[in-house]
Amino acid sequence: MNRLTTSGAGYELARFPEDPRDPFRAWDAADAYLLRRLEGADGTEPVDLSGTVVVAGDRWGALCTALAAHRPVQITDSWLAQRATRANLERNGIAGDAVRLLSTRDTPPDRVDVLLVRVPKSLALLEDQLHRLAPAVHAGTVVIGTGMVKEIHTSTLALFERIIGPTRTSLAVRKARLVFCVPDPAKPRASSPWPLRYDLPEDIGPASGRTVTNHAGVFCADRLDIGTRFFLGHLPARSGPDRVVDLGCGNGVVGLSAALANPAARVTFIDESYQAVASAEETFRANAGPGAEADFVVGDGLADAAPGSVDLVLNNPPFHSHQATTDATARAMFRGAHAALRPGGELWVVGNRHLGHHIRLRRLFGNCTTVAGNPKFVVLRAVKR
Repeated sequence: MNRLTTSGAGYELARFPEDPRDPFRAWDAADAYLLRRLEGADGTEPVDLSGTVVVAGDRWGALCTALAAHRPVQITDSWLAQRATRANLERNGIAGDAVRLLSTRDTPPDRVDVLLVRVPKSLALLEDQLHRLAPAVHAGTVVIGTGMVKEIHTSTLALFERIIGPTRTSLAVRKARLVFCVPDPAKPRASSPWPLRYDLPEDIGPASGRTVTNHAGVFCADRLDIGTRFFLGHLPARSGPDRVVDLGCGNGVVGLSAALANPAARVTFIDESYQAVASAEETFRANAGPGAEADFVVGDGLADAAPGSVDLVLNNPPFHSHQATTDATARAMFRGAHAALRPGGELWVVGNRHLGHHIRLRRLFGNCTTVAGNPKFVVLRAVKR
């Protein structure tokens, strides 16, 4: 837990789920820079926050917690960010209804008077969100983006300029930068180009040639990533009424392949990204055939799964949290899989060879075998004893 101090108050903040081994804060210099600008602490006029305030991409609820007195609307693709926001409001004695929580799949407000954008890692997600929010922006809307210097590029500014209006940046302060955008009411409002769709290659097993749907922000939205492609060539051959989980499902290609290979299985697609689960559901519905059933869950991995309820978990864990490199997500996924698997159930993982997932799996499961490998990736199998 760590403290964010503004001119008016201090806030105790934490990521979700809290992990004492996680060295990363729930806020950074970009959040602090934006809050100082809103207060007028840099010598400028404070921003009028009496209208509808929308905060897009608030990573762990730091911005919305600090702005809770103005009853902001938070729009995020992250279930974990929403959960962190609720927890941070509670730990600071702020009523939960002080912030209206929306996902990127929800309809945004009809009118936005102040739009604050925490620039996401995914340029595609920023593009989609600006398109969705543009109709609610008017000539008097204050639009300010924020991010670390390494997160704001010429392409970032070009998106604001193309979709909203004239754009400029601030000087860098503590390696953070602000983006100022002036809405142009005369600018024609184009619809978002997302989602994108592409056909899978013809040599990847049961899902060969199938069409994949990718909403903005989903990893490798315009092509099949090489790690998943390697995984698809080495999935377990199973039959019968298995309970299968595609954990961290992304666009759902792995779970779809498992469902097509074993029609008697019931597959659950889980991701903390609303965009990912929407992509997985559309991919499954378009390819699995009439009558095929599956479950689609936005949440914290297998945290809510009943112990011993799963036969097979398929997992391609991320090793980034926003811009930070960390194995915290993978560790949590492995622990959740171990708890949810029945005795004899299996966790299959694909990952970059250098990440050393086999060490963690061996410690947790007491076993781990390498199913396949190449110079970059390994496919690992661990069995619940």
